[in-house]
Amino acid sequence: MIQLRTILKLADNSGAKRLKVLHVHGGSKRRFGYIGDIVSCSVDRADPYGSVKDSQLVKAVIVRTRKEARREDGSYIRFDDNAGVIIESMKNKDPVGSRIFGPIAREIKELGYKKIASLAKELI
Repeated sequence: MIQLRTILKLADNSGAKRLKVLHVHGGSKRRFGYIGDIVSCSVDRADPYGSVKDSQLVKAVIVRTRKEARREDGSYIRFDDNAGVIIESMKNKDPVGSRIFGPIAREIKELGYKKIASLAKELI
């Protein structure tokens, strides 16, 4: 469950270290975001030589959550951290970075983020 002011770790090499969630997209009354949802974020901490800078507003897709998510077959998936990947825009869902770190949920590929899924080392 990702909501306003949640701190996300980065799962890519775009240059950001931490993101602070400002808005969960998907409706005016939408409070929580889950795996595969797009959020608007502010870069909280960034590498000085990265492609994104401190306090820059970016769009990110949630790829890991600590809160368990139920799958169609009845099983649950849960991760150790809340993580996201910075994307170019809401229409163009390609990642800004060229590498993806850590495991990624299988739902990401099913939701149309094929480039993120292909860059990931492990799909769970």
